[in-house]
Amino acid sequence: MRIHSLAVAQSLASLNTSAAGLDAAEAARRLAEYGPNQFEEVRRKHLLLRFAQEFTHFFAIILWIGATLSFVAEHFDPGQGMARLGVAIVGVIVINGVFSFWQEYRAERAVAALRQLLPQKVKVSRGGEIVEVLASDLVPGDVALLEAGDFIAADCRLTEVNGLRVNLSTVTGESLARARDIEASSEESPLHARNVVLAGTSVVAGQARAVVYATGKHTEFGRIAQLTQTAGEASSPLQQEIARLSRLVAFLATGMGLLLFLVGQAMGLPAWENMLFAIGIIIANVPEGLLPTVTLSLAMATQRMARRNALVRHLPAVEALGSTTVICSDKTGTLTENRMSVQSLWIGGAFMPRADLAARPQIVDDHRQLFINAALCHNLKEVGDKGRQTLHGDPMELALVEIGRNTAGDLEGFERLDEIPFDTDRKRMSVLCQTPQGRMLYCKGALETVIAGCRDIQFDAGLAPLDPAARTRLLAAQDEMAGAGLRVLAFAHRAVDAEQPADEQGMTLAGLIGLADPPRAEVPEAVARCAAAGIRIIMVTGDHPRTALAIGRQIGLVRSEQPLLISGEQLRLMSPTQLQLALDAPEILFARVAAEQKMRIVESLKKKGEVVAATGDGVNDAPALKSAHIGIAMGIGGTDVAKAAADLILLDDNFASIVAAIEEGRAVFDNIRKFLTYILSSNIPQIVPFLAFVLFRIPLPLTVIQILAVDLGTDMLPALALGAEKPDPAVMQRPPRARRERLLSWGLIGRAYLFLGVLEAAAAMAIFFHVLDAAGWHYGQQLAGTDPLYLQATSACLATIVVMQVINVVLCRHPQRSSLAYGLLAGNRTLQVAIACELAVIGFILYTATGNWLFGTAPIAATSWLLAAACGLLMWSLEELRKALVRRAQKG
Repeated sequence: MRIHSLAVAQSLASLNTSAAGLDAAEAARRLAEYGPNQFEEVRRKHLLLRFAQEFTHFFAIILWIGATLSFVAEHFDPGQGMARLGVAIVGVIVINGVFSFWQEYRAERAVAALRQLLPQKVKVSRGGEIVEVLASDLVPGDVALLEAGDFIAADCRLTEVNGLRVNLSTVTGESLARARDIEASSEESPLHARNVVLAGTSVVAGQARAVVYATGKHTEFGRIAQLTQTAGEASSPLQQEIARLSRLVAFLATGMGLLLFLVGQAMGLPAWENMLFAIGIIIANVPEGLLPTVTLSLAMATQRMARRNALVRHLPAVEALGSTTVICSDKTGTLTENRMSVQSLWIGGAFMPRADLAARPQIVDDHRQLFINAALCHNLKEVGDKGRQTLHGDPMELALVEIGRNTAGDLEGFERLDEIPFDTDRKRMSVLCQTPQGRMLYCKGALETVIAGCRDIQFDAGLAPLDPAARTRLLAAQDEMAGAGLRVLAFAHRAVDAEQPADEQGMTLAGLIGLADPPRAEVPEAVARCAAAGIRIIMVTGDHPRTALAIGRQIGLVRSEQPLLISGEQLRLMSPTQLQLALDAPEILFARVAAEQKMRIVESLKKKGEVVAATGDGVNDAPALKSAHIGIAMGIGGTDVAKAAADLILLDDNFASIVAAIEEGRAVFDNIRKFLTYILSSNIPQIVPFLAFVLFRIPLPLTVIQILAVDLGTDMLPALALGAEKPDPAVMQRPPRARRERLLSWGLIGRAYLFLGVLEAAAAMAIFFHVLDAAGWHYGQQLAGTDPLYLQATSACLATIVVMQVINVVLCRHPQRSSLAYGLLAGNRTLQVAIACELAVIGFILYTATGNWLFGTAPIAATSWLLAAACGLLMWSLEELRKALVRRAQKG
């Protein structure tokens, strides 16, 4: 039997306790049996295991094999530089692994955040005496005492209440504080039972006694914690693509290395020479700089996003956000301001927006009693030192007091004498005040209960009887305001003689005030930008369906007459298939949904092939944030639990910042493709020298250590500079990329390997032979690895690849647009610095003794540089011609 369905006496009996609470001995026994009121942490992979995984992915395994073979070759044939090569490869692995682990590592803070949110001490009745105990020592059967400002430490069944109102937003997502009572409830879920208060929520007004029936992981709060920890870690699209690319390149490199090793054996190459050849092919095919370049590019994007108020906690989330197709957005605190505000009034028989009050002082004077009522009729508490006091309590009452004090003017001489508190039967509250005009009773509450005690109504022309016609007008006004998603309260007053009882009869109805949690001003534009970018927004809220629909219309999320509106109860009855079909609706809203239901919606969208971002700020949002491809939490109004579960935190709680982050995320994918094209282009001029070495029995034009000099020395900074390219102006005018669209597309492979790479390889080999030919070398002549001519020829080959890559980085700034449209290097200062550094590195390698020793190089003549520059200019001309043909074909 659910405890909220039982009467007070039955609920106490079911827990073997009484209104006086447990005695100390029984409380200690139950604490030993049920355990402390804390949340258990789910066992996770050991930190060392997660660290080790950074060194065992496909790229790393291939590089480990290459390093091992290098050391073995050095052992059996010393003096060939293979040890230096092995050390360099191990250095690449270590740098990659440590950097990736540092960037990706995060401590699981959800449980700690949950503990911090709960109060440390709680007042309870133990054996009839009021004592303070640690929140962790609460046990089922304890009777807790609650008052305004308290956080609630466990799930409790109320036994006594006095004007109790509770803020449930952190658990249920409801923006309005809710009144509580002690009557048995027929609700299916305790989340909506009026006689229950839940761990993690707070008391905004009133006092109560409540018996604890669930602690720790058994509370609704604890269940959410469990969902947050056990929700599957969703791999971002970029992670999946990098994993796919890693496997592809690893298998390709290994396959080519083994195949050509066998070819070398068949051709009778010496064993160690053949092994050197195989290692060279593997290393030439593995873009060692790809992973650190991707990681650093994402890190740079996070810095740009932080300047736009989006703090990235997990690097892959940057690109994942850019490929988002659906945003599941919470309402309270995300689309709205998470504060109650007066939006509209019905006074004098007509509607008036709040903004018009200042322009109509006569109306304010005629209806001053309404604003005095709003200023005085409340249960707020003043907190702080004398002269610096602030009001704390129900956000709705705070909003009413604000408009009341600002509009009614000077309230000196008004003194509160007594109160008739709010309760759920009367649905109203009243205060008796001494005023300069005598004693007055001010009443506010639901219209249907306030109107029952009214005799007159205040119109602009004066008082009029509250006849059926006036009642009809009032009810119609209330319906119109409620239809706009407003919370409507009626206000009434009457004079009270000292001899008369201060009852709520014979009052004058002063008017209606409509309040709402207003949408953020920037949200409608952000919603429109998402629509232009082909991104769906689905509101998923714990608030009332009518409120959700009204906010949806205000922000432009709902435009049709009949959008699909699904409540949590309807969702509970839907099968997985029905839910996936419902998600095909062009406009769909979810209201009154629980935490696990939000996660279910996210999972259903993922099954449909969507890339899902989920936003939220409350504890109830955390499981959905964790389950989504990217979770977005509010930085100001968000709970610690939501932030710990999220991948991205909005520092300004501004939904519009999501759009800016999406723009940056889309740019990241484009930029990764740019530097992937750039990096892969240099693979061909690295592979071709080894193929020519084996097939044509010529001196090896490029050594393995020089390949690493290109991949990790000269190419790294320009690749990073491509990762820093600003978003294309049209990036938010196109739909999200197709889920099946690969990072390494056939078009990219063709451009990098079959066009740009071939041009670079041809230039490198041509200048290598030019240096040999100029010195009188003839085919078949063997050159020692230390021969000055051989060192100059390989150095010229290396320099040519670097020069071609300098031209290539400019060409790779856009796959179709002419590099002249960018002003070559304009618009990206990082690229200018990177090219300067690239040239400085090759200068160090060629013209310093240290560089010559490390990389087996020698200074080259000016003729080689001029020929390399001419080849670069030819490649630029041919690529610009290709781009022009592509643009013409697209226009045609």
